[in-house]
Amino acid sequence: MEEEVASLLNKHRLTIGVAESATGGLLSHLITDVPGSSNYFVGFVVAYANEAKISILGVKENTIEQYGPVSRQTAEEMAAGVRGLMNVDIALATTGIAGPSGAMPGKPVELVYIALASERGTKVQEFIFQGDRWQNKRAFSQAALGMLKEELGSWMSSS
Repeated sequence: MEEEVASLLNKHRLTIGVAESATGGLLSHLITDVPGSSNYFVGFVVAYANEAKISILGVKENTIEQYGPVSRQTAEEMAAGVRGLMNVDIALATTGIAGPSGAMPGKPVELVYIALASERGTKVQEFIFQGDRWQNKRAFSQAALGMLKEELGSWMSSS
């Protein structure tokens, strides 16, 4: 999937930046594992702590207090923050609970929110996977790449 995404990013001459929490850098690793990724990949931030989400990515403290660090709202603000910080066309953000611990009321282990921000707006999707920590991080990253591929495919059909 990384190669397909790379091809689409190159074709459209788009840049991308990533904000990661639940994936801990794995998503960025997968994107940059493709030769030539420096043509489109600008950078990434692993913002694990709430303080990093707030101070680096500009997530509002009130958002985390009201909705939690693992929420649709936090993912959306993370994506918008990294898009501005990196000055990129598209931004991806992941926030979730990879496990095996960390569940919160209403937020089970294996829950992730993935946000994609671009000039077309921001989309956020919720996923729940079942696996160990590594399997979940991998599934979260693949889901993010899938969202990106789908978004880039829609750009092709409208151009």
